[in-house]
This record gives sequence, C-alpha cells and structure tokens, in this order.
Amino acid sequence: MNLQIPQLETLTVEELPGDIVVLRMNRPDRMNSQTVQMFTEYGIAARALRDSGARAMILTSAGEKAFCAGFDLDEIDVITTMGVREFLKFQETATGGIQGIRHLPFPVIAAIHGPATGGGLALSLAADIRLAAPTAKFSAAFVKVGLSVGELGTSYNLTRLIGPGRAAEIGYTGRIVKAEEAERIGLVNRIVPTEELFDAALMMAQQISENSPGGVRMSKRAIQRNQEITSYAAALELENRGQALMTRTEDMPEALAAFKEKRAPQFTGR
Repeated sequence: MNLQIPQLETLTVEELPGDIVVLRMNRPDRMNSQTVQMFTEYGIAARALRDSGARAMILTSAGEKAFCAGFDLDEIDVITTMGVREFLKFQETATGGIQGIRHLPFPVIAAIHGPATGGGLALSLAADIRLAAPTAKFSAAFVKVGLSVGELGTSYNLTRLIGPGRAAEIGYTGRIVKAEEAERIGLVNRIVPTEELFDAALMMAQQISENSPGGVRMSKRAIQRNQEITSYAAALELENRGQALMTRTEDMPEALAAFKEKRAPQFTGR
C-alpha cells in the first residue's frame, strides 16, 4: 500500500497490516464535531486514499463520548456571516468531502459509538457497513436548527437504506434513534459491545482484505451504481460488463487454482 497523507488537523490516518486503513476523527474534546476544516480534510484524505492500494477502511472517532455530534456550533458564526456564493462554495466543499469518502473504491466500515448527529449521521451513511455500540444514537437533527434533511447526502442515502417512510419520519421529527431501533430498521448492520467495537470492525476489514481486491472493488461499484439505476435490465448490463472485466484479471485464475489445490489464494489485484 502506498499511503501518502498530508498533515491533517482534525483527522488521523493509520495504516494496519493487510492493506487496511483507519480514518479517525480527532476532536474528542468537542465530541468530534465537524468544522469547516474537518469538511475540507475529508476531501483531502479521500483523495490521498483513493489510489493508495488500500483494501478496506475503518471510519471511527477518538475518545469515548461520540462518533460525531454534527457541526460545531462554536463555528456557526463562520457560516452565518457568509454570503450566498461563499456559503454555496462551503456547502460544496462539505458535501464533496463526504462524497469522497462514500466513493472510495474499497469498502468503508463505520464503527459508531455515542451520538451520530446531523453531519455525523450523514458521514455514517457514507460508509458501506455500519457497526454500532449500544451507546450509538442517530439523529437527523437538521430541522432542529432551521435546515432540512436535504443535507450532506442524507435525504438520498437514508431513504435508500431504510425506505422513504422511515426516512421521512426520522427526517421530519429530528428524533433520536437508539442503537436497538437502528439495528431493527437496517440503519446499522449490527450492534457490538462497546469494548469489542473496533476489533469487530477490524475483523470484518480483514475478511474483506483477504478477498480479491478487484472483485471487492467491482462489487462495491455494482452495489452503489445500482442504487441509481432505474431498471433491472440496466442493472444486469452493469453486472455483465463488470464480470466480463473480472475474468480478464490474474486473480480469477489464481482463485480457481487455489480452490483446486486446497490452499489460500494469493491475490495481487492485477
């Protein structure tokens, strides 16, 4: 893995064996709340990670209080004094940062403890898989501060994850969804004891990293693209093209040979 990350103020990036990376929000004294700088650094980190050769990423946060408590209200004056054009530029930076994480070519596993509120919820929805501690709480709190749920991709991702009816209720009320309900409605994949949360995410990342890198990346691409495709026929066309490409890689014959020889495959991603 070729990991070259610029100096960051609000995030940390850690490289683990197996071509796994950890992206961690690092403002524990402020419940890992988001700032203009953090939104900018999401994009910086995503661009650096995209071509790093990573096979999986864990998205988490420092401290024990919160995954991410949304936008830091101490910075609210920064955005309320912006003109329309300046605010639009900030909004595009913020959404672009979260979009960059969502569109990373390898799987992203969010390990969530404590509140994931507003922009924190939006960030968790950018992950492919969400594991939650019993302390996790989710809230689309945008309406509580005079905004709409059409923020940072939330209206798009939440609707597709749990359905329009549930997304509407959560978005219109801004109520808190606790971990048990989040698991029941499919907002998170499963609940893990707090002390086991990171290890569970790491174990899943390791399972993913042992598979064909090209196969995993093409799987992510198919799942994401097919959320946007409107017909079954178009989805099949996308899948067919992807599978045709995968048969031209070195990993597929290696996988078949390993199966016949009863050994673990040695995937290269080529």
